[in-house]
Amino acid sequence: MKKLISLIIFILLICSNHLNTFAAINGPIELKSKGAVLLDSDTGAILFAKNANQRMYPASLTKIATAIYAIEKGNLDSIVTVSGNAVRQDGTRVYLDEGEKIPLKKLIQGMLINSGNDAAVAIAEHLDGSVEQFAVHLNGYLKSTIGVKNTHFINPNGLFDKNHYTTAMDLAIITNYAIKNPIFADIFGTKVLKWEGQSWKTNILTHHRMLKGELAYPGITGGKTGYTSEAKQTLATTARNAKLGLTAVVLNSEQQREKYDDTARLFDYGFKNFQHSILKQDEIYIKDNKEFCPEMDTLITESINGTIKEVNTEGKLSIKNTNGQVVQLVPLKYKEPIPEKVTIKSDKISVKKQQVSHFNAIYGIIIIAFAGIFIGVRKKFIKKY
Repeated sequence: MKKLISLIIFILLICSNHLNTFAAINGPIELKSKGAVLLDSDTGAILFAKNANQRMYPASLTKIATAIYAIEKGNLDSIVTVSGNAVRQDGTRVYLDEGEKIPLKKLIQGMLINSGNDAAVAIAEHLDGSVEQFAVHLNGYLKSTIGVKNTHFINPNGLFDKNHYTTAMDLAIITNYAIKNPIFADIFGTKVLKWEGQSWKTNILTHHRMLKGELAYPGITGGKTGYTSEAKQTLATTARNAKLGLTAVVLNSEQQREKYDDTARLFDYGFKNFQHSILKQDEIYIKDNKEFCPEMDTLITESINGTIKEVNTEGKLSIKNTNGQVVQLVPLKYKEPIPEKVTIKSDKISVKKQQVSHFNAIYGIIIIAFAGIFIGVRKKFIKKY
């Protein structure tokens, strides 16, 4: 029975992936970060947005994109030979040696957990030959596969470049896409990992203070930190309780503690104000005398204070809270009207009846004619004899 329930939930989650989302107006939260987005991890519904589509610098949150690209496009068991260019990267590193040979998956772990800039470049060069070619392929992947619109990355690690930018919305969508991959989700949620490199043997620790438990928040499942002087403090975090999974991204926080406080406020808001329900396949929504319905039972996100559902002429269902803010857009299918029955068979029968009647009339005339002839001949025969 438990397996059946799990299968049903899994199917509903897959069905929800095709849903369109809509940026909600800022809710009743005061955040210090300049950009922020809160998503329902399961449905993709946007529960809160602040300056969601404003271009900002991501710093090391770039590595989320690098990691999911490498996991989906690369062979995790392949062996990477570390270049001198990778070793010479600035900032946080996992202290690779030039010429060191290391599995791709281990580099992804070092990049995500310990934010290794050297590991990120080693990954890029291994996958696409150079950082420049990697950036071209990564940007294409993000647009075509994940569907972002306002992101352009120059490098795999997030070191500052004025042409290396994204938005809170795009990063939230990238993160939400990535956590559906179990390999990524496992690394994203790792707190400590034994590291045995050629020149560095240690336990590498996540830098995310909520994930480590230093700033405790119940249900944290993963996270990545970022910082450069230009990007300021950045943070991506996921959390889950018994009813919801949430994905939060905050950008451009002045102080490190602010990004954690803002993330906690976002999670508080999401967990307290939203819930899941199922849009039934047989539910009918009418607009301009046209009927629309979901293609299948679909998982949606609703405000606990009430929901308004409205369908437009294109068949998109807006799910709004009581303040009229759109939380989610669900595409519906047009329900074709049932055509009136045409009594084709009856018509055929009528035609046949008419034909039979016509033939009967002809036969009747012929019989009468023959009868007349017969009577005439008989009379002549009687007179003659």
